Amino acid sequence: MPIVVNLDILLAKRGMKSYELAEAIGITTANLSILKTGKAKAIRFSTLEAICKALECQPSDILEYVEDES
Repeated sequence: MPIVVNLDILLAKRGMKSYELAEAIGITTANLSILKTGKAKAIRFSTLEAICKALECQPSDILEYVEDES
């Protein structure tokens, strides 16, 4: 998939665990896991905004476009 989710990298840089972020933004750890693994088909802007606020980052820090090599 050409959209890469760099949430693990940001969590590590911030010294935060997934369950802490999930609790802070009000989603389940299962839904956060789906997002982190890149299996999500979509993300609500409100969720993206909450993640950015909690991690003090920009959307481009979380989502990255990588050209498909095929």
